[in-house]
Amino acid sequence: MKVSRSGFYSWKSRGKSRRQKERERLIPKVKEIHRQTKGSYGARRIAEELESQGESCKRTKAATLMNLAGIEAKQKKKFKATTDSKHNLPIAPNLLNRNFEVDAPDSVYCSDITYIWTTEGWLYLAVVIDLFSRQVVGWSMNNRMTKELVINALRMAIWRRRPEEGCIFHSDRGSQYCSHDFQKELKDNGMISSMSRKGNCWDNSVAESFFGKLKTERVYDSTYSTREKAKRDIVDYIEMFYNSKRRHSYLGYLSPKEFEEMMLDKKAA
Repeated sequence: MKVSRSGFYSWKSRGKSRRQKERERLIPKVKEIHRQTKGSYGARRIAEELESQGESCKRTKAATLMNLAGIEAKQKKKFKATTDSKHNLPIAPNLLNRNFEVDAPDSVYCSDITYIWTTEGWLYLAVVIDLFSRQVVGWSMNNRMTKELVINALRMAIWRRRPEEGCIFHSDRGSQYCSHDFQKELKDNGMISSMSRKGNCWDNSVAESFFGKLKTERVYDSTYSTREKAKRDIVDYIEMFYNSKRRHSYLGYLSPKEFEEMMLDKKAA
């Protein structure tokens, strides 16, 4: 390529462009967001996080910054069902019927069970999610997948939130949820049972989606030598990250707690 001596020195003296300087300034911020979220954010959520820090950033710009920083979001994996629906216990009707949009807190909960591998064996996790804000309001962990697992998660949700009578509690048809003791716990607290259709994971997709996030963003990158270590990490994910900080597309890229506080402030105004 033929370039004059004066042209070369003129180009060299100009230095870095404004765009290049901005990218060099933002790349460390993108790397820090990636580190803090343990690689769970894609371009859209990184853009939202930068916007919240006062930076002008759209999805395409965030994607470019991620590429230049050499980072990418974790990829989701497929999961299999855990609960056993082959039993003769009574089944509740599907009152929810995939109506996942709820206009008031503590009016509809959904729940499910998943499993986490540790070198000590399986650890089972049951969660209760408020469909209004997608916040995990109750959880329980144990090395056995029993009715007590879901009862304890339900009791935490009731203790924390004190839902009014008539709150719908949606789950799958697992024997734990259909058990006499669990159904009695619902009735004693004025809650109404709703259950998915047989073998239809889409009827409880909010809970399935939460487990997908938990495993993709935290569990699959971790090696748990004990169940206790797994418990501590999962509690940290639920309480310190997912409920408090993780930006949720359904909530306009607010965290569950931020969304609930915003909506309650609007109602009080």
